[in-house]
Amino acid sequence: MKHHVLVLAAGLALATLGGCASAPEERFYTLSAVAAANPAAPRATYTVAVGPVTVPDTVDRPQLVLRLDANRVAIQEHTRWAAPLQSGIGQVVAANLAQLLGGARVAAYPQNATTDTDYRVAVDVQRFESTLGAAASLDALWTIRSAQGTVLKAGRTTVSEPAPGSDTETLVAAHDRALATLSRDIARFLPGTRPAP
Repeated sequence: MKHHVLVLAAGLALATLGGCASAPEERFYTLSAVAAANPAAPRATYTVAVGPVTVPDTVDRPQLVLRLDANRVAIQEHTRWAAPLQSGIGQVVAANLAQLLGGARVAAYPQNATTDTDYRVAVDVQRFESTLGAAASLDALWTIRSAQGTVLKAGRTTVSEPAPGSDTETLVAAHDRALATLSRDIARFLPGTRPAP
């Protein structure tokens, strides 16, 4: 009897170790700035703060959310953003704008931060969809305000970037390109700049 108990215990221990060994590897992704600088743009000397940035509740989580069809999504438990999506988008838009504006001091700020800057850009992401093997889609409302809080320009950017590969890296790179388009749309309405089309 004792022998059977030991064999059973050893079997359970091996099964547990086997289960741990086959656990899926977690992967972490970040968004990256990809907008190219325009050498013809005049040097800008003002400051820009990017924030607040809001995203839909559906994607406001560490896991990557894949769009399956009109009414279904899949939450990828082992594929995650390395930073909250709101801050990731804000940092990438700020980095893109710094490239496009040629000399302007641009930074992303936390949602509730107040800072003295010449311009503040708020971004309200309405749709941030990831469809594996198809596209990365972005729909964002954005507002440029002066230091006094006056709305100088409000706009909307809707873009779908092809992501034909079946891997997550291709999809994340497509999101980078979509955010570069958003950044170019914003940069066109900041004073004294002529960003590349």
